[in-house]
Amino acid sequence: MARLTQLAGERIGMAESVAPARVVLLAGPSGSGKSYVARRTGFPVLALDDFYRDGDDPALPRQPNGLVDWDNPASWNADEAVATIVRLCTERRADVPVYEIGADRRTGTHVLDLGDAPIFIAEGIFAAEIVAVCREAGVLADAVALHRTRQITYLRRLARDLREGRKAPGILVRRGWVLMRAEPEVLAREAALGCRPYNAHATIRAVKQLAAETP
Repeated sequence: MARLTQLAGERIGMAESVAPARVVLLAGPSGSGKSYVARRTGFPVLALDDFYRDGDDPALPRQPNGLVDWDNPASWNADEAVATIVRLCTERRADVPVYEIGADRRTGTHVLDLGDAPIFIAEGIFAAEIVAVCREAGVLADAVALHRTRQITYLRRLARDLREGRKAPGILVRRGWVLMRAEPEVLAREAALGCRPYNAHATIRAVKQLAAETP
């Protein structure tokens, strides 16, 4: 991702007449409510999960049993996600992918336009992985890891995944149990990567205060 810092500088130079925006990275375990909290802030939202790799991508990491490890950051295209964030910050508009998790692939694109918003939210389970490069590129406003109790996160995740038909019910229950046990490690890693631990209400308050303080 070293090239992305240079790319940010080039885009800022190309868009001097456009007031730059900055990004708030919102991390947290799967099912912790990142999408809901991001929408509640009232600012534009970039769904980082839409940058997952297609299910037939040879670069996808595999578990010992041969199944794709969708919880591994390598299952996600970090370079493309950061390039899109930089484009949004410097040009305020970008084409972004639409990913169908149940189909394990992208099914289209849409345009995300920031309008005159001073900040936007980029939320996803791998958001913490790009804190350093976004800071180096000069586009980071803040980085937050959303905290809830493990039991609530488990139930929210299972209800969502069943409702959306993401995988077979048995797979969702087993995966949810594994994720619940791993959650303390996930949160510790996100903190080590530069995310501040907040609950939902504190996150919304912090984002609105940050926007109010942004020129």
